Amino acid sequence: MIPPDGQPSGATPASAPPPRPPLTLSTDIQFVTGVGRERAGRMRHLGIATAGQALFFFPRDYEYPSELISIGELREGRPASLEGHITELELTSRSPGKSVLGVLVENGSGAVRLLFFNQPYRVDLLPRGSRVIVSGTPRLAGFRMEFVHPKVIVLGEDEPIPENRILPLYPLVEGLKQDHLRKVTSTVVERLADRIEEVLDEELRITAAARVSATLPAMTDPLPEIATALREIHQPSSSESLNAARGRLIFQELFVLQLALAIRRRRLTTDLTAPPLPPTALIDARIRNRFPFELTSDQVRTIEEVGRDMARQFPMNRLVQGDVGSGKTVIAQYAMLLAVAHGHQAVMMAPTEVLARQHYRVLANALAHSRVRMGLLCGSLTAAERRQVLRQAAAGEIDVLVGTQALLYGEVRFSKLGLCVIDEQHKFGVGQRAKLRRGGIDPHYLVLSATPIPRTVTMTMFGDLDVSTLRAKPPGRGAVHTYLAEEGWRDRWWRFVAERIDEGRQAFVVTPRVARQLVDEPADSAVSASPDSTSGEAAAKEVSSAEETYRELCQGPLSGYRVGLLHGQMSSADKAAAMERFVQGRTQVLVSTTVIEVGIDVPNATVMTVLGAERFGLAQLHQLRGRVSRGVHDGHVCLFTDSGVSPTENERLKSLIESADGFEIAEADFRLRGPGDLLGSRQSGMPAMRIADLVRDGEVVAVARELAQELIDGDPDLSAPSRAGLKRQVMRRYGDVLALGDVA
Repeated sequence: MIPPDGQPSGATPASAPPPRPPLTLSTDIQFVTGVGRERAGRMRHLGIATAGQALFFFPRDYEYPSELISIGELREGRPASLEGHITELELTSRSPGKSVLGVLVENGSGAVRLLFFNQPYRVDLLPRGSRVIVSGTPRLAGFRMEFVHPKVIVLGEDEPIPENRILPLYPLVEGLKQDHLRKVTSTVVERLADRIEEVLDEELRITAAARVSATLPAMTDPLPEIATALREIHQPSSSESLNAARGRLIFQELFVLQLALAIRRRRLTTDLTAPPLPPTALIDARIRNRFPFELTSDQVRTIEEVGRDMARQFPMNRLVQGDVGSGKTVIAQYAMLLAVAHGHQAVMMAPTEVLARQHYRVLANALAHSRVRMGLLCGSLTAAERRQVLRQAAAGEIDVLVGTQALLYGEVRFSKLGLCVIDEQHKFGVGQRAKLRRGGIDPHYLVLSATPIPRTVTMTMFGDLDVSTLRAKPPGRGAVHTYLAEEGWRDRWWRFVAERIDEGRQAFVVTPRVARQLVDEPADSAVSASPDSTSGEAAAKEVSSAEETYRELCQGPLSGYRVGLLHGQMSSADKAAAMERFVQGRTQVLVSTTVIEVGIDVPNATVMTVLGAERFGLAQLHQLRGRVSRGVHDGHVCLFTDSGVSPTENERLKSLIESADGFEIAEADFRLRGPGDLLGSRQSGMPAMRIADLVRDGEVVAVARELAQELIDGDPDLSAPSRAGLKRQVMRRYGDVLALGDVA
């Protein structure tokens, strides 16, 4: 007898499977319904290891529905949807494993053909006579429209047409399909969206919506709640609700970042103490008298800002950014002499030994007849020389110490450090820069950037610094003429270079690689601006290199001249020697990689040849161009591209020729390439953005910064009960960065 529960009489009840644990944000993605071990491994490649990470893994784009139209209204290349019945199917095999399924769909307005390659199983899914909805992009084949691999929904004869929803498109890896990710995110949204803490109260959401609506016209008032935003970002019910959800999530991400920066700015004045180093009238006059030239108005204003900062009892934290040749080193020299005048030491850190040695040489020449004691610390020093410099710095016998990352090592100690100057600060990671403050020392900080920084980036990655901008160049500098080489120019250009050398000038030749190399690059497309990127169908292509170019010039067009070689794979001593020979004029032509990109100052060098120019960003090319505008003679820069560069790439390079304004070029480069190269984002210390885009969302950044500052001004520690969740989110996301104090 079988009991009502279906268990045979006398049988031992089968043990029930263990209940599935409740889904939480920290649940391993493997245990989310529909995932499993194999698919979880692939999802981890996308950065999805937990259910919470799936919830915040946002679509990269959306597939928008098309209205149902008649077959006669189809247009080639225009996405469309239509309703009809399947009247014919034909499956043909071309070879083992190769098949083509043709499906004819008809309605009252005509017929279209659907094609499916290597999908014979669809014969059973699309029976003849079925009523279907077909969606895709048609193409014209003979006199009839056809769809290749369209989306097909089979309906019952009386079944209503389903609502055509906006579908999310997620980033994928091999082995994952859109349907998989859509089902997973649907599960986590359904189970977890309502559990996410709302950290923006209604008043803040109303205020933010009112200020952001000018840049996001579709924004609702107020911004939607977080649960609604998460549901709509993954499963939009309309374009309007999707725009509102995106706006909410973009604003929140930028607002949390701006709160972190505002907290850090405020901590400068409350948690840290620095020695006050005011520029008295006497000290100021003595320092300015050391400059054998008239300062520009921008330099005068920036020196005044630096003086006010260093007079305070909390650390200066100022970024000085300027176009090439605008005189940032003068500002650094003023600040260092101000520290020394008050009996404190100053340290200056540069990203390369070539640049550190140049700073040392320039400062030593400027201070040759003063009592300021200089020191240099870099990798090429002997062990004895290094020990002597370390001893002198610790004993206070060095007033100004210039160096590279060697300054970061634990044995470097100062007697009375008052100022840190960091040149090309975006080339150093946050952690590296923080090491200069150890042992409870709170010096003033002055950070320099020869790469003009777009406004949006300044408000985010450098949002805790005060910013000074130098635009004007010192008078008397020669103009720089930039050319994009045409086919057949090369011989003529080398003759032009030789003529300039015969006049007594010097020349740079810059290449993107050290050694000869073949790389695979996309066929029939523009070459990537990144030297190391490849994608698409590839074709081997030779890239200009320093070593090969050096040999060719020595044996060919410049064989009668003194040619030198400089690149990053040389030893520190060899690099220093090569640069010194060029500075002294013993080398007339220097073939180099981008190690000469920033700060190298050789006024007699007036000609530059850039090979493989398509491999550099616009801002980087502008920096290179700045190496031949250091003196009174006009400079000349010629950009040569490697073979096979597309017209689109040449158009990008032409924008460099049309503008000499580094700030305009930086903005253009930012729009083209994004912030990665500019910021050194891998070492910036900031978590990557999930949904916000600094290029696209610049105006939202400004609103978020404004509101964050207002909130911190009124509640510096976010101590109000209504701000507890917001404070937790700030600390979770940026707590490690905040722990670094005021270092940018």
